[in-house]
Amino acid sequence: MKHSTALLILFLFTTCLSGQVRLPKLISDGMVLQRDVPLKIWGWASPNENITISFNGGEYKCSADENGNWQTVIPEQKAGNTAYTMTIEASNSITVNNILVGDVWLCSGQSNMEMQIYEVTDMFADEIKQIYNPYIRHYKTPLHYNFQHPNEDLSDGMWKSEWRAATPANIMTISATAYFFAQNLYDKYRVPVGLINSSVGGSPVEAWVSIETLKHYPEHIKEIEKCADNAYVENTMKLDRANTINRTAILNENDAGLSKWHKADADDSDWNEISLPGYWMEKDIDLEYGVIWFRKEIDVPKSMTGKDGILRLGCIVDGDSSFINGAYVGNITYQYPPRIYPFKSDLLKEGKNVIAIRVVCDGKYGGFVEEKPYKVIVGDESIDLTGEWKYKIGAKLSTPMQPTTTFHYKPLGLYNGMIAPLLNFSIKGVIWYQGESNTERVEEYASLFPDLIKDWRDKWNNPQLPFIFAQLPNFMKARKAPIESDWAALRNVQRKALDIPNTGMAVTIDIGEWNDIHPLNKKELGRRLALEAQRVAYGESAVSCGPLYKSMEIKNNSIILTFTSTGSGIYTNLDLHGFAIAGADGVYEWANAVVIAKDKVKVWNDSVKNPVKVRYAWADNPDDANLKNKEGFPASPFRTE
Repeated sequence: MKHSTALLILFLFTTCLSGQVRLPKLISDGMVLQRDVPLKIWGWASPNENITISFNGGEYKCSADENGNWQTVIPEQKAGNTAYTMTIEASNSITVNNILVGDVWLCSGQSNMEMQIYEVTDMFADEIKQIYNPYIRHYKTPLHYNFQHPNEDLSDGMWKSEWRAATPANIMTISATAYFFAQNLYDKYRVPVGLINSSVGGSPVEAWVSIETLKHYPEHIKEIEKCADNAYVENTMKLDRANTINRTAILNENDAGLSKWHKADADDSDWNEISLPGYWMEKDIDLEYGVIWFRKEIDVPKSMTGKDGILRLGCIVDGDSSFINGAYVGNITYQYPPRIYPFKSDLLKEGKNVIAIRVVCDGKYGGFVEEKPYKVIVGDESIDLTGEWKYKIGAKLSTPMQPTTTFHYKPLGLYNGMIAPLLNFSIKGVIWYQGESNTERVEEYASLFPDLIKDWRDKWNNPQLPFIFAQLPNFMKARKAPIESDWAALRNVQRKALDIPNTGMAVTIDIGEWNDIHPLNKKELGRRLALEAQRVAYGESAVSCGPLYKSMEIKNNSIILTFTSTGSGIYTNLDLHGFAIAGADGVYEWANAVVIAKDKVKVWNDSVKNPVKVRYAWADNPDDANLKNKEGFPASPFRTE
């Protein structure tokens, strides 16, 4: 009898669970729905279960199919600042609260799209403190990949993903590019903006493309087939973890300073001195792989004690662990993120204090990146940390760490895990910031990037879906002579993508940073992306970008270039720089250039007879390129070949 009762309870419990109507994670409290288009609402329930959706005075009925999938369509809704609720009734009931209707933008790409507001506080600290806009909502999709099939829903992730308004409680974790883009649109149209941020640092374009499109790329298909084998993935990850653990153990075993040199009273009297920032190879320090420690004494005034503060350590190659007076304050294991380490009010004391940094190097270019902020900050006061430090090598190894396999960089994986679950959700358009990870495969990017645009338009069943992208900015050290550049070549591919209808490009060649792949000025980037969106997605006629190369004509040992997007005309009150010209031998020389009409520039070099081609801003960092229109927008880099 007891056995039968237990089975009955188990049956009823199982039946109850299977009958629970469920919604995708994206349809949740605080969401923004796309205005002026029919809206799909979908989810899962028991087979053939009846569902009723109530929203904004309307009632919509549907039934789940035999597999438990259900979907209905809500008629077009008008934008506004009114918050709505939605109820879904079946054998159970769900209420979704605080829903806005406005414009929804998918924000995707790699780390410059993922980069959060807190990472740009060096440039926008005062402005960030003032941000409060509950009509801008941001949803960060969790990192997830799948090589076997498209996911029906987003993954759970390491933390709860939810719609978060641009308010002080949330702003620091919102994408900086996406926020500034949205704020420009909101200021212009006064319409709520939803931002679905599906981006992953370091991701190549092929990771975001569907299997249907990747079938045209045999090498990527081979990789997908390999990654679809769970045993292969698990064994590879297991080996990578073992290698990482082993490497860490070797570093720790050999590090003479571990557990000692971070302490405030550690004896550093026999340490060498070094001026920071800088790189080891330029400072005659013989260390490629291993651990190097740094220590610096600072004198802290009483006014900086008893308050919370920040240890700001710019950018360090490769990983660091940092300490104040022996107390651990932060750690980052690789180069790119900014070191912004908060510390508590009891850490600094009046007078002598000691900063200690343990740096793990995995290559000869280890160092403290130049022209970045290195300081202790407390309120409005700060102490500069550049200049003399003491250093000592803790461990020196002869070989680099074994490379690991980053599966979320493999083809298809991110599309299946982070784009496919979004396809039922109506969007206004896409903003995209990606390309750094494909600069060594420019020729492939020339087809893959346009294919991605078409792929997503097909998947959203919208052949005119607005697609706005950021061109790669200036980066790395400037060179004196004309050179080949993968970054310039990829920018040119991005420019050519503008031939695809309903696309727009924000030129960023003047707002990058030579020493940081993550430039801080996301405010200007957001403005330029928004201006292009206004042109492409909202039908505005105002000039939204700088001169774009159109055509060339060879004339009397010079080349006449014609441009579009010149607005009021090419800016003439400048000595133009950044042009190079070549003859039939293909050897480029710096060129003279002068504006000869509203949309034309003449380029020549007296030593280059019979010129055949021109390049502009063709470098990793073309720091002197200055062609622009009278509206102030910089011209896109290009080549006439």
